[in-house]
Amino acid sequence: MIDIAGVSRSFGNRRVLDDVSFRVEGGRMTGFVGGNGAGKTTTMRIILGVLSADAGTVSLDGAPLTAADRARFGYMPEERGLYPKMKVLEQLVYLGRLHGMSAAAAKTSAGTLVERLGLAERANDALESLSLGNQQRAQIAASLVHEPTALVLDEPFSGLDPIAVEVVLGVLRDYAAQGAPVLFSSHQLDIVERLCDDVVVIGDGRILASGSREGLRAEHSGSAFEIELAGPSADAGWVRDQPGVEVTHLDGGFARFDASDEAAQAVLARAVASSQASGSGAAVRRFAPVTPSLAQIFKEVVK
Repeated sequence: MIDIAGVSRSFGNRRVLDDVSFRVEGGRMTGFVGGNGAGKTTTMRIILGVLSADAGTVSLDGAPLTAADRARFGYMPEERGLYPKMKVLEQLVYLGRLHGMSAAAAKTSAGTLVERLGLAERANDALESLSLGNQQRAQIAASLVHEPTALVLDEPFSGLDPIAVEVVLGVLRDYAAQGAPVLFSSHQLDIVERLCDDVVVIGDGRILASGSREGLRAEHSGSAFEIELAGPSADAGWVRDQPGVEVTHLDGGFARFDASDEAAQAVLARAVASSQASGSGAAVRRFAPVTPSLAQIFKEVVK
């Protein structure tokens, strides 16, 4: 587990991080989201030791994070940092060797990654000859080639087409499944919502929300509910007459409404009782609270 506790950082008179605290649990994918200039990259650079913090600590499994620990991390900066004229496979083997791998281990790891990331046909091409999407795949491979104990990736899905996104997702899930903590930033909230176990939202250098994906959705779900009735006589119009209920959308047997938990349960009870009494087949197909998407939560906490 990577623990960021009370981290602050200023550049001149500008405070870019203000008491930032969150955890990246081992074996879990943590999405780090925020607008441009929110502090994501600065936080990641402090975790990797590229920048120092003015205050606060970064620890790994309860102990201060050391240079040796960081050397075993996999880091992908937002800016591409590979050698443009060097061949892809040759470059990955070279980076593995820099991390202390044997020549055989580095070659095996590099070969496996170019296969998994769909770069096998371009493995002996210079990086600069690849499309931007394939360069991004190579950059991801570079962060993984030394079999890191943790991953910190800044915008790893930038420039990738949908097929490439799915390929990269599979590789990252495998690393998390092996117990590695994985932190990545992304502007693509749909990917974060689909992939991540945990989400951290940062804005103006402060943590605005953090927790498990489902926990955050439940926390921000508010008082909206949906009921859907099925059957030839399905009509949810009666929901408008229920005490303490405000219908926001009505379409035949479907209704979305705002209500307290007690009033919502009264709606469900009436629907069930009505179906059983009439035998008309207007059964309750679905009843559930409305849970917001990550995009909706993001808009709520950063406003």
